[in-house]
Amino acid sequence: MLKRLLDENALTVDSTFLFGARQTGKTTLLLELFPDARFYDLLESNTFERLQRNPSLLRQDLEMCDSNTLVIIDEVQSLPVLLNEVQWLMVRKGIRFILSGSSARKLKRGGANMLGGRAMQTDLYPLVSAEIPDFDLIRAVNQGMIPRHYLADSDRYWQMLQAYVAVYLREEIKAEALVRNLSTFTRFLEVAALTDGEMVNYSNIAQDCGVDSKTVAGYFSILEETLIGYMIPAFSKVVKRKLRQAPRFYYFDVAIPNYLLGRRSLTPGSSDFGHAFEHLVVQEIVAYLGYHRMLESLSYWHTYSDYEVDAVLGDAEVAIEIKSTSEVQSRHLRGLKAFKEEHPQCRLMAVSLDPVPRLFNDVEIWPVKVFLEKLWSGEIYAGNV
Repeated sequence: MLKRLLDENALTVDSTFLFGARQTGKTTLLLELFPDARFYDLLESNTFERLQRNPSLLRQDLEMCDSNTLVIIDEVQSLPVLLNEVQWLMVRKGIRFILSGSSARKLKRGGANMLGGRAMQTDLYPLVSAEIPDFDLIRAVNQGMIPRHYLADSDRYWQMLQAYVAVYLREEIKAEALVRNLSTFTRFLEVAALTDGEMVNYSNIAQDCGVDSKTVAGYFSILEETLIGYMIPAFSKVVKRKLRQAPRFYYFDVAIPNYLLGRRSLTPGSSDFGHAFEHLVVQEIVAYLGYHRMLESLSYWHTYSDYEVDAVLGDAEVAIEIKSTSEVQSRHLRGLKAFKEEHPQCRLMAVSLDPVPRLFNDVEIWPVKVFLEKLWSGEIYAGNV
């Protein structure tokens, strides 16, 4: 069994909301870390029906527990009314809770009790390279980092992805009645995959989907709130060049756009591999920053004259360009050079398939596996630590 970076210390300092997309491993992790905790799984029909019928049964179950008892409620968004009982037990009895779920949308949009700031929020991401002995880059680029998908045989993962997209990205959205026209939303998922890692242009996407821009904005909001995707903002500090300010969108795992676009058997040298390679590296950066509670430090830079940098960390402290080439050359570094002119103190990096690290015109060239090792050891960016 793979050991996840998120450990009991990160989850038991206080009561915690643990969010993560389906199949990222929340339930498995919680059962492994806390085998002795009181566990309520709301996917179990008997448990759900019992507490739905009478939410106060949760208080009755736990009122005689000792202070500091740990209680886990899995898929808490299925029964938001329980949070009133949770707050009473936290305040009156000192019981600690881990409240896990695959969507914060039902809680936040439904006016659920979010415990008045008494519970931290922690996110569980797909697997990252630091959690996988003998990490296989090509497997990750193709199969993604959802645990079941990454670990699957190469001849089975596509069928698993098909089921995942059908059940999660379509049926769950339908079940929650988040959209009126499921076929239009399905088309939107495909168009969003085409723009994965690109600046979001609501008008163009709306035209491709046959809906208005407001509807598209709402669709993206659904993807974010159900943890299916996220936006990376544009770097906004203008020095000389005028900057584009539209955010970039990424699905939460590289395998999702792979499936929606029919990208299979990706190998270095193709443009499809390049897109997936960039997504995977960004995905790792997002997870690193998320686990260290520094996600607001990430942005990208793109000028109206089309100079760009894939990732900017902090206030122009680190600028990273991601290229799937086996030899980074000067033409690949135009964006970094332009960024350096405006932010001379910045540390410049290129992540690539180069065989060995090297320094080229003040740019650190890092083979992707070396970069990922340094990222997770805190050598790339440590924020204010």
